[in-house]
Amino acid sequence: MLASQIAAVRAVEGALPAIETAARAVAASLASGGTLLYAAAGSSGLMALSDACELPGTFGVDPGRIRIAMAGGIPQDARMPGSTEDAEEDGARAALGLGPRDTAIVLSASGTTPYALAAARAAAGAGATVVAIANAAGSPLLGLAAIRVAIPTGPEVVDGSTRLGAGTAQKVALNMISTLAGCLMGHVHDGMMVNLVADNAKLRARARGMVARIAGVDPARAAAALEAAGGDTKRAVLIAAGAAPAEADALIAARGPRLADCLAALRGSAN
Repeated sequence: MLASQIAAVRAVEGALPAIETAARAVAASLASGGTLLYAAAGSSGLMALSDACELPGTFGVDPGRIRIAMAGGIPQDARMPGSTEDAEEDGARAALGLGPRDTAIVLSASGTTPYALAAARAAAGAGATVVAIANAAGSPLLGLAAIRVAIPTGPEVVDGSTRLGAGTAQKVALNMISTLAGCLMGHVHDGMMVNLVADNAKLRARARGMVARIAGVDPARAAAALEAAGGDTKRAVLIAAGAAPAEADALIAARGPRLADCLAALRGSAN
């Protein structure tokens, strides 16, 4: 089983160009006020659910801009009926309201799941950018997409299951797409997630550490800057580096979300 997981991760390497293109599409949609839809069934749906739910906390993405469409709905217990993956009408409904600013990530290990195919067709018909992730090269789902992330993982250790090799490859691809999108949107600075939502003690401590490290100040000053910034890490870095709160807001508005650009402008104005 471990060997199959390792092989699945290695299979992702062939999809790197498509993964980068997908990340740019996701970043463009979110940066322009668009929506990011994840649509899938079964194990693929669980991979999509995991990735989607991590974006707000990690990168500060507005949860209202992310839609999760899973065949049969998100499970409330351990029951996940297999019949729901055949519900083409539900798949098509998942794409309602999408438009040209939006991106839909649609997953299916086989690339033939009716729910996923219907979602991809409807999203493409609405003008959204469709990213397809499938584990079978040349599958119908890939043919419906503008961006095709093909990750052939071959036969599973457990015949007929897609939760091992295929699921692992899908999760790796999703991790890379969403993380690169976060970087492109300016939510990562020097390897630190400076747009995180610090809503527990651990993350508040992490935010203080980031502010202290980036601004080059002591923990007490970092904590004071975070309080003045209302918990916004980017604003706090600029305040700790010498900006007034209003000036920090003006820098972000003028320079955009990349903290490095804002810091350069702040330091340039001080010289």
